[in-house]
Amino acid sequence: MSIFEGAGVALVTPMNQDGSVNYEKLEEILEMQIEGGTDAIISCGTTGEASTLSEEEHINCIKFTCEKVAGRIPVIAGTGSNSTATAIELTKDAEKCGADALLVVTPYYNKATQQGLKGHFSAIAAQTKLPIILYNIPGRTGVKIEAETIVDLWKNVDNIVGVKDAIGDLSETAKVLSLSDGGVDVYSGNDDIVVPLMSLGGKGVISVLSNIIPKETHEMVAACLEGDYKKAASMQLKYYDLIKALFMEVNPIPVKKAMNLMGLDVGSLRLPLTEMEDAHAKVLASEMEKAGIKLA
Repeated sequence: MSIFEGAGVALVTPMNQDGSVNYEKLEEILEMQIEGGTDAIISCGTTGEASTLSEEEHINCIKFTCEKVAGRIPVIAGTGSNSTATAIELTKDAEKCGADALLVVTPYYNKATQQGLKGHFSAIAAQTKLPIILYNIPGRTGVKIEAETIVDLWKNVDNIVGVKDAIGDLSETAKVLSLSDGGVDVYSGNDDIVVPLMSLGGKGVISVLSNIIPKETHEMVAACLEGDYKKAASMQLKYYDLIKALFMEVNPIPVKKAMNLMGLDVGSLRLPLTEMEDAHAKVLASEMEKAGIKLA
């Protein structure tokens, strides 16, 4: 059984003016997501600035999220690291916090071999009962989990059940689904190709776009799950330019800017990420207005 089907949000981590985590705002945006029909919360992933959270902050965010969501929808905790030992500790702590599942990114900087990736993910999986979604994003980590490796892990490790596919190559997606006879739960990690990926058998999306339009993102994915690809495709194309604007600069710079333009006041980013350039922010605001999003 899949952890979830539909639109999961790769949630931002809101910050106070002093750079600390804004838990009051975090609760507010969690409620906004649930009210908007979001199917799962992904806490402390790339969009949540996990790479610049301390381990204490990381676990506190996951714990807070689990407590506030209170079982209404699944909470998937990001517990990846380039250190296998650190990833295992984060994983154990997330399980204690009440997470429903884990999102574990490919180790970054180390540039592990495929054998190393198998050892890394298998070691983490052995230390938890929770289901695991592998996070394949070579553009940020420097190494790709090959389709054969994903399927080998899925076949041989009971609690490795899926992959967040952020490669952006539908041929690779098709290969994973073909080799596993559709058994691997594949989630799009790219908001601009959700519908084509789901047409191949994907289960949904782990979405940045959902931070600003959760209802519409949920509806687009729900249309796919219902087999109404005409409706889904029209929505995918409607938001195409907005999605491109959300990735004009590295995520989560633009999406935090977008949320602030909406008056959600999620704060700024932690260095080395910086505020969006003015010219890019103007394009983003324009695309948001064209998409019917009300600005503050």
